[in-house]
Amino acid sequence: MFLKHLECTSCGLHHEWSRLQNLCTSCQKPLFAVVDLVEAGRTLTREALPTRQKSLWRYREVLPLPADVEPVSLGEGGTPLLRAARFGDEIGLRNLWIKDESQNPTQSFKARGMAVAVSMAKHLGATKLAVPSAGNAGGALAAYAARTGLEAHIFMPRDTPHANIIECREIGAHVTLIDGLITDCGAEIARRKTTEGWFDVSTLREPYRVEGKKTLGYELAEQFDWQLPDVILYPTGGGTGLIGMWKAFDEMEALGWIGKKRPRMFSVQATGCAPIVRAFEKGDSTAAEFPDAHTCASGLRVPKAIGDFLILNILCQSNGGAVAVEDEEMIRITREVGSKEGLFVSPEGAACFAALKSLYRAGKIASGERVVIFNTGSGIKYVNCYER
Repeated sequence: MFLKHLECTSCGLHHEWSRLQNLCTSCQKPLFAVVDLVEAGRTLTREALPTRQKSLWRYREVLPLPADVEPVSLGEGGTPLLRAARFGDEIGLRNLWIKDESQNPTQSFKARGMAVAVSMAKHLGATKLAVPSAGNAGGALAAYAARTGLEAHIFMPRDTPHANIIECREIGAHVTLIDGLITDCGAEIARRKTTEGWFDVSTLREPYRVEGKKTLGYELAEQFDWQLPDVILYPTGGGTGLIGMWKAFDEMEALGWIGKKRPRMFSVQATGCAPIVRAFEKGDSTAAEFPDAHTCASGLRVPKAIGDFLILNILCQSNGGAVAVEDEEMIRITREVGSKEGLFVSPEGAACFAALKSLYRAGKIASGERVVIFNTGSGIKYVNCYER
């Protein structure tokens, strides 16, 4: 293992990786895992990758789990990158692609983060894990905790899609429904975690979910033969995937796998819950809590993200932006994507297709640019959104 230490993303304070950690003990901001990339690169090479398993664990040297520890795995990662020729041609884009994360275990990208987080939590001695979830993170935690024999305590807004609630319960998790938002669920965990003996695996409140998510960036680069796309559209609630990919790009440059060029990163949110969009438009470095948050895309119903300053910095550094989409447009465009590309995308993924149209019309994306949309989950978990 080549993990050296954990480092605060705000104040830079170092923390030990060898014990369970949540936020920085000094400023209460997220921690990043710092890997010795020189040593990791001695065995992790681009040429070696094709001989390895098709999962996120093919990048084992830049992941935190010790080499002699078996990961908690359900076969996560290795998802397809699909050409979206029919949808792209209709709007004038010749090089549009979909990274389809619905083909992960538990049918969403949350499997990546939870596989690594649960593996490390188990290794470091945790026995009870807790998470606030609007749906897919809860399902992923339930699955990976069950896989390795840990308790999972999941707190969900009462209006979470019923399929997600059933999924968590049937996999054996302890599910508590809360009248409120995901932030209220997080507050309940914070009040009880010490007395209950829970380790909190909330988004960016522990350092290893982002390590699993960063493999999105490694896979994307590998699938494009080490040439990053021009534009990435990413549905943003807590923003771990976007943050993780940016971390991966920096690591791959240090490994000598890619150059300095980066994609323009666009954060996509719902008009009913768009704290990042509002902050970006104001030129703010952090995002205030979004009042009266509401959207059918439950993964986007995050009124306040702890990694807001990281997301906004990435959008600015990349010369990207932030776009908000109406719920009605997400639902309408789901059928358009499905009928043209054969994918039943989640509302969050559909939001990116809607955002793409508006960005193209505004001249912010050129017809010849290579564009990647992330579909973060399966629409089958949101059937209540499509009932007529």
